[in-house]
This record gives sequence, structure tokens and C-alpha cells, in this order.
Amino acid sequence: MKYKLFLGALCGVMILYSQPEATSSKKVMDGLSQKEKMEANSLVKNIPFENIGPTVMSGRVVDIDVNPNDPTEFYVGYASGGLWHTSNNGTSFTPVLDNSPTQNVGDIAVDWKSGTIWVGTGENNSSRSSYAGIGLLKSTDRGKTWENMGLADSHHIGRILINPDNVNEVVVGVTGHLYSENTERGVYKTTDGGKTWKRTLFVNNETGIIDLAVSPVNFNIQYAAAWDKDRKAWNFEGNGKGSGIYKSTDGGNTWRLVSGPNSGFPTGDGVGRIGLAVFDNNLVYAVHDNQYRREKKQEEEDEEEGLKKDDFKEMSVQQFLDLKDDDLNDFLKENGFQEKYRAENVKEMVRSGAVKPADLAAYLEDANSLLFDTPVIGAEVYRSDDGGATWKKQNEDFIDNLFYSYGYYFAQIRVDRNNPEKIYLAGVPLIASSDGGKTYKAIDGDNVHADHHALWINPVRPGHLINGNDGGVNISYDDGGHWIKNNSPEVGQFYAINIDHQKPYNVYGGLQDNGVWKGPHNAEENSRWHQTGEYSWKSIMGGDGMQVQIDKRNPNIVYTGFQFGNYYRLDLSSGKRKNIQPKHELGGKPYRFNWQTPILLSSHNQDIIYFGGNKLHRSLNQGDDWEAISGDLTKGGKEGNVAYGTLTTISESPLKFGLLYTGSDDGLIYRSDNGGGSWDLISGQFPKDLWVSRVAASKHDKDRVYASLNGYRWDDFTPYVYVSDDRGRTWKNIGAGLPTSPVNVVLEDPVNEDLLFVGTDNGLYLSLDRGASWELFQNGIPNVAVHDLVIQPEEKHLLAGTHGRSIYKADIGPLQQMTQEKMEEDLFVYDIAPLKHSDYWGHKWSAWAEPNTPGIDITFYSRKKGDFTAKIQTLDGIEVSGFEMRADRGINILSYDVAFSKAGKLAYLSKNKVKLKTADDGKTYLPKGSYELVLSGNGKEVRTPVVIE
Repeated sequence: MKYKLFLGALCGVMILYSQPEATSSKKVMDGLSQKEKMEANSLVKNIPFENIGPTVMSGRVVDIDVNPNDPTEFYVGYASGGLWHTSNNGTSFTPVLDNSPTQNVGDIAVDWKSGTIWVGTGENNSSRSSYAGIGLLKSTDRGKTWENMGLADSHHIGRILINPDNVNEVVVGVTGHLYSENTERGVYKTTDGGKTWKRTLFVNNETGIIDLAVSPVNFNIQYAAAWDKDRKAWNFEGNGKGSGIYKSTDGGNTWRLVSGPNSGFPTGDGVGRIGLAVFDNNLVYAVHDNQYRREKKQEEEDEEEGLKKDDFKEMSVQQFLDLKDDDLNDFLKENGFQEKYRAENVKEMVRSGAVKPADLAAYLEDANSLLFDTPVIGAEVYRSDDGGATWKKQNEDFIDNLFYSYGYYFAQIRVDRNNPEKIYLAGVPLIASSDGGKTYKAIDGDNVHADHHALWINPVRPGHLINGNDGGVNISYDDGGHWIKNNSPEVGQFYAINIDHQKPYNVYGGLQDNGVWKGPHNAEENSRWHQTGEYSWKSIMGGDGMQVQIDKRNPNIVYTGFQFGNYYRLDLSSGKRKNIQPKHELGGKPYRFNWQTPILLSSHNQDIIYFGGNKLHRSLNQGDDWEAISGDLTKGGKEGNVAYGTLTTISESPLKFGLLYTGSDDGLIYRSDNGGGSWDLISGQFPKDLWVSRVAASKHDKDRVYASLNGYRWDDFTPYVYVSDDRGRTWKNIGAGLPTSPVNVVLEDPVNEDLLFVGTDNGLYLSLDRGASWELFQNGIPNVAVHDLVIQPEEKHLLAGTHGRSIYKADIGPLQQMTQEKMEEDLFVYDIAPLKHSDYWGHKWSAWAEPNTPGIDITFYSRKKGDFTAKIQTLDGIEVSGFEMRADRGINILSYDVAFSKAGKLAYLSKNKVKLKTADDGKTYLPKGSYELVLSGNGKEVRTPVVIE
């Protein structure tokens, strides 16, 4: 791991600091090549994954490209869920990016005449989970194959423009790295279809291009929105001097700044993200996230009623004691103070000197207060009628309740081609103006998600809109009066998942901006629920869904919540919920809670819950009461507008009560051997300042523990995975064999102690030798971020929660039997579960139905690849069916339809005087009885019972 050095000053003394360095694009691309080789040689490449949804809540859309001659055909780019195509107006979609190295999309552009598709990889928003890309992908066969066309170090692509008269001329706005400086950002242009690129606009190493817009009547006239930003794990500055608007009149070859001083457009440090829309050669709109502070008017101050947080900062003791109890109680209640803090006892605390009036303000000021309480100007709309020479602000009043405090996430503006005064702004919600941006109305509906990122306006049919948001795709034909929801793709962005032990068991998960959902693992994803009104998955919590813990004694008791530690105890049977977030004491410092706050139910006692802030909290009574069982287990936080210096992961040994581990976002891992009585720092051997994505106590050895670190927030994509066999006193690096990609989770199998699973930002891996070597394990899963893994022990299922393609399931029963001894055998066959016979095999329920067909999977391991023969025979040696196959090295699966071969049927009838009925599908299925599989290959023969009950 490399570190970037920089100087800092403390008390006049110069100190040399270090920080993790961004991974080079060469290492990233080499990692993808390594992964491709692993895919071909994986011992487990034949074990399939099944996507179990859910779909209805969808995931974040970043762009939509519509066929201008047939608007029922369009492509949808999802932030981390790939590219999907529909030709039936969104009734169904087909993924077209699954055979590419990434699912992370920033922008898409289609030349509909030639069928050429460009995908700018790496999301163009700067969210907490905006994953980096690998440059530009191009397809000339409508998505069947993809070619990387360069700009691999761009990380995030803002916008792509294709010359409608020359498919080889393309202009690209590159946003650049999210968490680090880099030079591959700005505007790039190619005239040879991407073979070569020329950078035509560069502002500086921190400023990229977030938007490009072109005149619909002249490709030479283009505008670029530059965005100066600096994101760190603890702070996000989404504005700066480098932000502004540039114009080109020669098709993107040269550029000049058109938002400078005296232009009428804001300049300086407060200029934030900008979105652009061009009506013609002269008329241009810009939406701007203005980060300059508002000037508070006296009448606004007079309108505010009741006590406010800032009132207490300069308040004297006597002024505080003179407050009316009712007014003080209203303030305490509205701001979530603990119930014990009411006017009478708080006044007594102030009177006695235990706390000061200013402590009431400090009680509410955590690391998020700067983010959510900052009075900035926010969204504003500018218009130029002279091709960008001058700009005039359109809105007279503040456009409140659109960007809130996260304008960096939005800034999309569109203008109707039929009406230069009709514009649309995407934010929370979607709003429209018919007077050029002076006044607005909301046009989203009850079935439309709140956060909007993409909008297409039909240029020939006014009112026809296709909208992309954090909840998928919506279509309107009456200008937002009513909307159709088009959410069949499995593109959910899960942060965390879990399971219960019911039959069938349920899967739970928290999603980015789509709450927490619960559903049976065997639910079928289809449209039948449109008829029945019963979708199998149910929402149990809103907000950004986070971790879930389920009481094993009563699965109706669920602990979950949303961002920054807002967790609840839910009783799903009654619908009751109780907030269980630990509260700090008045006069003390507020706790810091991570965006993805960790919680854990003790496996030893399901009444005991652990809750991670900057300290570890424990409740002995299901969250009703809390005690901090540690001091600060982080480095203490940093000044900024994002919660930092927080716990990110908690683990308790299932073999020893009170053997606890914690990991933090600033790189620390602590261990307690006595239930929090004392703590030891055990991360001294690790690279510094990395996010501890997981710490996991072993299920097999009480002294063993696993840890994974994640450098995503430094643009460091090195895979860090470690194991210790002495409770963290010493560590061994076991991540060296993994391709370059940040690690989100490491999971140990509960049956086979040598079996490990690792989820990264680009896929899923397993080890059969406790980390000495790794196998790619994602047959059926595209190259998507795997955020969480969980094993359902009774069914022997591995569940993978992805951040972009919902949840996948695989049967890992064969893997749990893959001991080192068995892997030394040339050939072995796994037991075949009995199959229950049915007289309806192969028969149709109606003339229009598909026949019901049976099947068994014959799973076997071969030490080397080769040709194999398989025979199914009766116990007295009659061969009823046979096959030949080419087996791979590793695990193979042979599917058998339980039917006679033609020769097998004749042989069986010649010896057994019975009637065999031919089914509707033309096959004759085996009757009940005992059979035998004889598998031969590589000089070995194995016999295994096959039973049809």
C-alpha cells in the first residue's frame, strides 16, 4: 500500500502526515484481467446463483436514452445496476451490460441509427456509494459485446454527447476521482470512434465536468458545467472556485468561460454543482446548487416561533431560569431529548451548575449538524438569452424543499422542446415551471420515488415524460398528472441483509434510500402480484435502510432502522415500534453514529443488543436501557460535515460470551475479553486510516478472528483481508490473491472452517483453504458490488446482498463438504436427495399451459477436467438412461430429467411387464423405486443411490 505524504503544522512544529494513495488505473485493469482468468479456472464456476429480487422498490437511475422514432424503446442506466433495455414501453427490461467488467454507470448515449451505445462508467453523483468506473465502454451491436475505449482513470463520467451526423465524433465530460485528485478529468473528444482522445478542457486536479449540453440544432454549440469538489470520509465540500460554465462553438474543440465576473452568474468559493439545458443556439438554462449563505431577513426572524437551538448558546443562567416551562418542554420534546430531561429537572441542573444553558445547544450538535442545519441559498435557476454571454436569475424566492442540504446529489434541469418557458427541475421532488423558472409546482405522484436524477421529455408529444429516480423508472403522458411505475429489473441497492429460521425462511435487507424490506427466500419474481395485490416482499421501515437483527425466539421482533443510528425495535405482529438509539447525557458530548450504524444481537442471549456509536453500547433488555461499555473506540473524530470517528462493525464470539470485537471508520480494531470491562487495541499492524468494513469472530476457534479493511474512501482499491489465530495479537494477510477491488465483507462458513467468502465492490470470491488461495464465485451474478453475505444454516444457502442487483442465493451444501481430504480425491459424487414421484410429471394442467417437468442435479467433483459418462440403472443392472459430458476441474453439475432414454425404456419393458405412460411432453418418466447412478471418468467409477419416493 502506498501513502501520500503532506505537511501539517501543530504548535509551530511541522509534522509529516501520510494518507492512503489512490490505486492506479493500471492496477485496476490488471485486476480485471486477473479476474477474467479466475473465472475460466474457478473450481466452483458451475455452482449457480439465483436472483431472488426484490424488484418493486428498484434502485437509483442515472440516465435514460429514448429512441426518437419509437419512444416505447429506451435504455435505462442504473448507478450500480448496469444498463437495461426495453422495447415495450417499460413493461419488461433486459440487462445488456452483464457481460462487461462493471455495472457502475454514470451516463449513457445511444446513436439510434447505427445501434452504437456508449456507457460512461462510474456514477456521476457523489454519494456515499457512488462507485468508480473503468472509463468508457462502447458497443456496436446493441449491447451484445463491449469494448473499453479508454479513460480508465476517469473513475466517474458526467455526460456523453454523440454528433448526430457523425457517429465517430463523441465529446465526454469527465468528473474524475471522487475522493482524490487526478488529472484525467475535464472534457475529452474523439473523432475516430474512441481510438484516440484529446483533452480539450482542463480546469484543475479537483475540478471535473459534471454536465454537458448541446444545442439541438447545432452540434458545434456546447456548454460544459465544471464542478470543483472535495469529498473525504469526514467532510464534503461540494463547491469551489473552479466551478463554472464553459462554452464551445466548434464542437468541443475549444472552450471559454462564460460564467465569469460580470456575467450575472455566481462566482467564487460558493459555486456548487451546475446542471444545463439548451433550447436553441441562444437560449440556455442552468440550475445551480448555490452554497453561499443566506442573508436572514428580519421578517423571517420574526416569523420563527418557539425556542431554537442557537438561542441557548449565549443565554445566561438567569435568562434560562426565566423561561416558561411549557416553552422549554416543547423545545425538549421536539428535539428528541431523553424523557428524563424536562423543564423542571433541567432548570435544577442549570441552577446547581451541573450544566450550562449552552449545553442544550451542544446536545443537538453532532457531526451531521453542519450538513443538515446550514442555511445556504440552495437551488436557483439562471437563464441566458444570448448564448451564455449574460445570465439572469429566474426565481425571485428561494426554491426550498428541493435540494435540501444535498444539492451535490441533484442539479438536473430540462427544457421542453415545444416551449422555451417550460422547464423541469429534478430533486426532492420533481418540479415544473411554465414561466421560465419563476414559479413551480410539484409533478411527482404517490407511486413515484422522491429523489430524481433523469428526465426525458418527448419532443413531439407534450406531456409525455420518462423519469428516472432512486426508485426506478416512471412514465407519464399527462405532464406528471399520473404516472406508470416500471420496476421489473432486479436493481436494488442493498447495504445489509439477514435471514430468519422460519420455513420457508425470510430474507431481510436495508437498501439505499428505499428502506428495509422482508420477503420469503423462495418468492417468485413475476407480475402475478399485479392481479392478486400481494407482493411477496414487504416494506418494514423507511429512510435509507440499514442493518437488521431478528430475534431467533420470535421472528416478529426485529431491530432495524435508517441512517446515522436511527434504529427501532419493531413488533411485526402488532405494528408497534420503539426508538432504541442510545442517548448521551446532557452536558456530555453527543455520540457519533455512522451512516451504516452497526447493531448486533448476542447469540448467547437474544435480550442483549450491542450498538455501535463512537463507543460500544449494550442493552440487557432489548434496547429499553443502555450502558456504554467502552470509551471512545475511534481516533476521536474529525472536524467536518459527515459523521466520522464511528464504529462500523461489531462481532461477538459465538464460542465465548463477552469476547467482543469492534472496527471503526478510521482504521481501529479493539478487542474485549470480558464483556467490555477492558479493551485492547489490536490493529497496530494494519495500514492506517482505512475503513474497517468487517470484523468477524470465528465460529470454530474462539481465538480466531477475521478482518477486512476498505480504502474506497481514499480511492484505494487494494483488497485487505486478514486472519488472526491469537485474538488479534498477530495478523496474517490473506487478501493478496484477490483481484484489485475494495472488500466489504468476509464471512466464515459455520460448517467448514476452511471455507471463507469475500464480497468486494466488483464481485464475490471464496476460499477452500482458509485464505491461502481464492476462487471466483459468481456464476449468475454480474460484476457488481457485494455489500453483505449471510448463510442460512438449515437450508445451506449463501445469500449475497448486492448494491445494485438485489439479492442472490446459492446452495453451498457441496462446498461445505469440500474438505482438503476430499479435494485430493480424483472423483467423488455428492449424495442425491430423494425425489418425490408425481403422476403429473410431463402433463399439462390445460391445453395452454407448459408441462410440469421434474429434475435432479447430480453434483460431483473432479480433480481434473475430462470426459465422463453417466448411467442411471435399476438395482438389477438395467440402464434406463445415459449421458456423456465434458467435466471441468472442480465441481460439476449434471441435470437429469428423470426420464427414460428410448433404449432404456425398451430394456426396462423387456424385463418388467408393466405399463409405462407417455406424458404430454412426449417423455416417459421413471416410476417410483430405487436406482443407481454410475459415473465414470478419468479412470474412476463411482456409484451413488438415486431414490424416487
